[in-house]
Amino acid sequence: MNRYPVWKYVVIAIALLVAILYTLPNFFGEAPAVQVSSSKSATKVDATTVTRVEQALKDAKIVPDAITLEGSSVKARFNDTDTQLKAKDAVQKALASDTGESGYVVALNLLSRSPSWLTALHAAPMYLGLDLRGGVHFMLQVDMQAALTKKAESLAGDLRLSMREKNIRHSGIARNGQAIEIRFRDSPTLQAAKNLIQDQLPDLQTTDTPEGAEYKLVATIKPEAARRIQDQALKQNIVTLHNRINELGVAEPVIQQQGADRIVVQLPGVQDTAKAKDILGRTATLEMRLVDDSAEGRAAENNSGPVPFGAERYLERDGRPVIVKKQVIITGENLTDAQPGFDSQNQQPKVDLTVDAKGGRIMRDTSRENLKKRMAILLFEKGKGEVLTAPVIQGELGNRFQISGSMSVSEANDLALLLRAGSLAAPMEIIEERTIGPTLGAENISKGFHSVTVGFAVIVVFMACYYMLFGMISGIALAVNLLLLVAVLSMLQATLTLPGMAAMALALGMAIDSNVLINERVREELRMGASPQAAIHSGYERAWATILDSNITTLIAGLALLAFGSGPVRGFAVVHCIGIMTSMFSAVFFSRGLVNLWYGRQKKLKSVSIGTVWRATPAEGGDTGKNAVSTR
Repeated sequence: MNRYPVWKYVVIAIALLVAILYTLPNFFGEAPAVQVSSSKSATKVDATTVTRVEQALKDAKIVPDAITLEGSSVKARFNDTDTQLKAKDAVQKALASDTGESGYVVALNLLSRSPSWLTALHAAPMYLGLDLRGGVHFMLQVDMQAALTKKAESLAGDLRLSMREKNIRHSGIARNGQAIEIRFRDSPTLQAAKNLIQDQLPDLQTTDTPEGAEYKLVATIKPEAARRIQDQALKQNIVTLHNRINELGVAEPVIQQQGADRIVVQLPGVQDTAKAKDILGRTATLEMRLVDDSAEGRAAENNSGPVPFGAERYLERDGRPVIVKKQVIITGENLTDAQPGFDSQNQQPKVDLTVDAKGGRIMRDTSRENLKKRMAILLFEKGKGEVLTAPVIQGELGNRFQISGSMSVSEANDLALLLRAGSLAAPMEIIEERTIGPTLGAENISKGFHSVTVGFAVIVVFMACYYMLFGMISGIALAVNLLLLVAVLSMLQATLTLPGMAAMALALGMAIDSNVLINERVREELRMGASPQAAIHSGYERAWATILDSNITTLIAGLALLAFGSGPVRGFAVVHCIGIMTSMFSAVFFSRGLVNLWYGRQKKLKSVSIGTVWRATPAEGGDTGKNAVSTR
């Protein structure tokens, strides 16, 4: 009756083993480290980089605990933060080129001290949130109206060009805020313009009114198109922020949308607020210029002559010099999209570019006059320019053209990303800023850990005193629930915050509630005169429906918090929902396994250790009284 088949015990054993393995990394702590990664796709991080880092540390007489090549970065671990800071300076100086610039990002980091055999199993500790680790928090407000105005300006240029190509005459096109106003002299021309907008510019909606002897057509952005433009602007800003924050070397930055026009940026471990604000507010500009292919320009590229008058010298991504003319053809403001792809003729990677009407007209004229010449695409950031690519003009270009040549798939993706997200799609301003020191974070960890520990200990002691052996089994099941919860969070690489620790404490209380229901149901069966084995069986079977109902309703509330909440609320909801699922496994499946293992083998079981059971017994005079019968 109360016996588990062998496969159920095997499931329990495997679950415990996996939980222990993935919980262990959280107990080894973190080691200060210096991380070296590439800031350019042309700069490779490989065994040669490891050798350079080792030599730099050796020259500075710094002995690291370990230096490893993990993926696309080199990580050197140290005993203390003082050595970490000295090592960063030494490595940064060694990797810098003669010009003082480097293709590497040397950043401070914290790495798990987990042994290699655990790392090989992909067992890693949970990330700590801002409130536990310290760092900076920013709330950024995106100017969505500026994004819509910029789009309206682009559409006005496209409309002007399309009407010229279709020979639709008008009395003038003007942009009034986010509305485009066009005037016509007659009704047929007005109708032709409306048909053109409907066919070629589906993002616009039109209304027309007579204005004296003329007709005025007002084109505005459709509400659904406006929402899409705002969403794209927000996503592009988030991508740009991700690229910029990589330079800070933050292990687990939080960059997420909040509401329709706000972005939350949390940088755990970063204490330099000024540097963080500088990187977040950085502006990048994109320019297209012709390459100086004259004899003097080629000589300057080979470092055998001076840079010609009216030209400048910039470096390509692989370090090769390129001499470009000072005259700017178009800027990043004219670029509307950049997507990677493959050439249909030779299946080579390419990047498809789309520019607005003004840029298309300039590109058409420039390309027609400069066939078979090179055009450089430059990215300027912090006043420094870099040549992203310098392809040869193979034909007449327009609003849409492609860049192809000797590039890999990853290089095409990187180039498209840089072109598309080199600058912010809409301006932002910091509306909220706060800094949390590491001391406060350590204090929060200590308080959270003690609250969970004290809560766990009090529950276990109470259950052991009130329910005897069944209470002790409930305590073991509670420990297993906590173990499973930490293991799942570690496997998911979730970020643990202070609300998450509060959810852990709540999960313990909810998990023990299931065991209380089971124990009381067993007591009820014993009061009704059932045999101990039958009472155990009926207690677990009848309590299961109640446990399932209560956990499902609580889970629904947790999922609602997860779906509609943000920030700390979502952190609480994640731990809360996972805790509910692990508690159902530990409180019912695991605890019954222990009870069956202890009592199931006894054929003639006379009593169970579940505390004091009150049984109704007949009293004198026909009345009914209650006597306490203590079971062992």
